[in-house]
Amino acid sequence: MIRIGLIRERKSPPDTRVALTPEQCVHIMQNNPGLVIVAEPSPDRCITDAEYAAKGIALQEDLSDCDVLLGVKEVPIEKLIPGKTYFFFSHTKKKQPYNQKLMHALIEKRIRMIDYECLTHIDEQRILGFGLYAGIVGAHNGLLTYGKKFDLYDLPAAHNVESYQDLVKIYEQIKLPNIKIVMTGSGKVAAGILEVMTHFDIESVEPEDFLTHEYDYPVYTHLKGGDLYARKDNDLFSRDDFHANPGMYKCLFSKYIPQTDILMNGIYWDRHIARLFEKQDILRNDWRVSVISDITCDIDGSVPINIGASTIADPVYGIDRKTTERTAPFQNTRSIIDVMAVDNLPNELPRDASQYFGAHFEKFVLKELLNGNSDIIKRATICEDGKLTSHYSYLADYAY
Repeated sequence: MIRIGLIRERKSPPDTRVALTPEQCVHIMQNNPGLVIVAEPSPDRCITDAEYAAKGIALQEDLSDCDVLLGVKEVPIEKLIPGKTYFFFSHTKKKQPYNQKLMHALIEKRIRMIDYECLTHIDEQRILGFGLYAGIVGAHNGLLTYGKKFDLYDLPAAHNVESYQDLVKIYEQIKLPNIKIVMTGSGKVAAGILEVMTHFDIESVEPEDFLTHEYDYPVYTHLKGGDLYARKDNDLFSRDDFHANPGMYKCLFSKYIPQTDILMNGIYWDRHIARLFEKQDILRNDWRVSVISDITCDIDGSVPINIGASTIADPVYGIDRKTTERTAPFQNTRSIIDVMAVDNLPNELPRDASQYFGAHFEKFVLKELLNGNSDIIKRATICEDGKLTSHYSYLADYAY
């Protein structure tokens, strides 16, 4: 018998998502005799304790009898149960300084840490994540910000509606002005942005047309791969070469600056990859971008005027183009760039996001976990039995 426990989220501000819904728990137990799922009570979870109880899912404060513990965000060090298998987003694979103490604790408590972010197919495509809903809410917030900034139309905050389908019904009633949007990135985040573009009837145009045409209806262009990066020495793009030698590539976003009203940024970024622009670029006379939805949300990263993560309650801040300092958002002027930099966007639609995440966990990960000898699980296991696994030995100076 294997016991799986759904742990209560304890990060602040509280995250309301959960790894498995009550219906998913029931389905998993019905299809896997001997497997039991229990839930730690939570006052914050988007799905209430009563909803779990109604489906026959036991609620228990003490999860020490569980073999596997499923969370979403990092677990506070004092709440880690030694010797257990944990799944959550640990945010340690890039040696994030703010989680070094957590990494030490995972080693010291001999925890088997399986990081959702590291669960990948053989081609390195991620299996699990909330990226789709990050893209959906990020695109929504970008459009909301533009409408509020210039007093053109009103959109509700995503967290004030019951579901994504309720948002879609609202989109069908709103006619957007002739704005020009650049979206960057690929994968699930991009898929989420594209969903919103489709429901708003925002037309897709080719990058070269975006640069040379104005339109009397809203349009977007999707920049990724060779439309966004080129080698410094020959202006060519190769995906494999880019991943192997990102420092040899320049970013091509600069030429889109005079043609873009809203930037929706969904790229993967690290310090070896060229930024979309540099901070001094916002002083350009031809700077047009008035709203940036930084879904990627790396502070001082691909969007260098991301000066810190914002919150769901207060999602937008202004950046004064002359001083590059933070100021109040939603001022009807292009001399201030409004930046949306929420770092937990899926938590604005937590029930939808949890349903989506749990379905993928059941479909792609659960059988690998129960298999006991899964390469997918091995590749995602950062540490176990008090030491780093071979895949993550590069973390040695960070973990010990």
